[in-house]
Amino acid sequence: MAIINKLSAFGKNDIRGIYSEDITEELFYYVGRAFARYVRERTGLERNELWISIARDTRLHSPSLMSVVIKGLQHAGANVVVLGMTPTPLAYYSEFIKIPYKDEEIKVNASMMVTASHNPSEYNGLKMTCQRASLTEADIQRVKEITVEELNAQTQFGNHGMKIEFDIVKHYLENTAKYFEQTGTGIKVVVDSANATAGIIAPQLYRELGCEVVELFSEPDGNFPNHHPNPSDEKTLDAIKKKVKEEKADVGIAFDGDSDRIGVIDNEGNYLTGDRLLYIYASDIVPELVKRGEKPAVVSEVKCSQVLFDSIDEMGGNAVMCKTGHGYIKSKMKETNAILAGEMSGHMFFKDRYYGFDDAIYAGCRIIEIIAKNKAQNKDFRLSDLLEPFKKVYTTSEVRYKCPNDLKDAVLYELNEKINKNEIDFGKKIKDIITIDGLRIVFDNGFALIRKSNTEPVFTLRFEADTKESAEGFKDAMISALDECIKDNEQD
Repeated sequence: MAIINKLSAFGKNDIRGIYSEDITEELFYYVGRAFARYVRERTGLERNELWISIARDTRLHSPSLMSVVIKGLQHAGANVVVLGMTPTPLAYYSEFIKIPYKDEEIKVNASMMVTASHNPSEYNGLKMTCQRASLTEADIQRVKEITVEELNAQTQFGNHGMKIEFDIVKHYLENTAKYFEQTGTGIKVVVDSANATAGIIAPQLYRELGCEVVELFSEPDGNFPNHHPNPSDEKTLDAIKKKVKEEKADVGIAFDGDSDRIGVIDNEGNYLTGDRLLYIYASDIVPELVKRGEKPAVVSEVKCSQVLFDSIDEMGGNAVMCKTGHGYIKSKMKETNAILAGEMSGHMFFKDRYYGFDDAIYAGCRIIEIIAKNKAQNKDFRLSDLLEPFKKVYTTSEVRYKCPNDLKDAVLYELNEKINKNEIDFGKKIKDIITIDGLRIVFDNGFALIRKSNTEPVFTLRFEADTKESAEGFKDAMISALDECIKDNEQD
């Protein structure tokens, strides 16, 4: 059947692909049925006890995709809480609250979000959680297996599950504003919602916090007419950088398509990479916990600056490095009982005073709170004042080096062999080689990183050193060796 050809949309962390090619209503109907079965397996609940929430982003095909998922869930006997158009973090949030229904309260067992996050408008997909945790790669594969079983069975169902609607935006807005009270009084913030889901809540919430808010592209529009909804791509931040400087704002906050990734612009219009932003959050949280006798763990990925990891350890915390990808981050966070985590792309996870999932709108509240706290002590405070350690190093921008997917493993193996045999002259002595995700070659004055992209036929590379010359030297040596390895394997 045609749907079998769509199974490539099942990825490591979610389901995602181009609408009408990889993603179709037929596929999503069977995924809905499969997910209800999967949640029953995980929870041991009977069909009539099962409650699954579902939400969608602003993409033009998201309403029709959500409707067929709902039908699949109901046909499999699950009860459905429809959240409507809302940020992904609010779908996660639905599992942590009690939802009023008639004279009782509903506990949501799992959530589904129709979204393709930061991908272009022609993409769509599904993010799923169960029992307050994102699905792992193995979980996604199990849903895939059940989807095929449901497709082959072709069982006919009636509408067995119930369906109710709930205004999750109102609930989240009221509770978050109450928690932060007037934290943002006197703070001017520019908010770029990228015509995506953040526009329906972030500007209003930050005003509730007392901020003066300047809005950019708040109106939801699945065509994303102003720019691509991806704040980790600096080309998408031109408008907010300009507006922050024009308005003399304290900070700019940008969001991706489903509001689980944040981009922060300082008062001078500079973009703060994910590692710098995580350092700011860690500096606010870790020392206070250390004073109480704790040694809090903070998790981040191999692409981040060594400054981040060293600084967290120096604060008295425990810096934990893991593979790139928010699924890996979440797993490592749970394993280490981490209080905070983040990655370069802008996913930020707060277990401190929050639930532990990636919520860019909440992360915005925390950066506003940090600015307000510092301005209360020094009216001339700037976010850049918190980044002194990073001024001692030079970090290159990310390099994306093309390589066919079927050659990546062989190329990386050969490159590792060359490094271990000292056949590559980096100009500095190698101190350590970290292999948890590609190769992170550590020197006394910096590092060189190469890792396989999970989603594209490229290697991603990053270099850092105490001087620009050293960092560029690491880069030139790595790219020269990489080019040789690719040519060697193309000839085989």
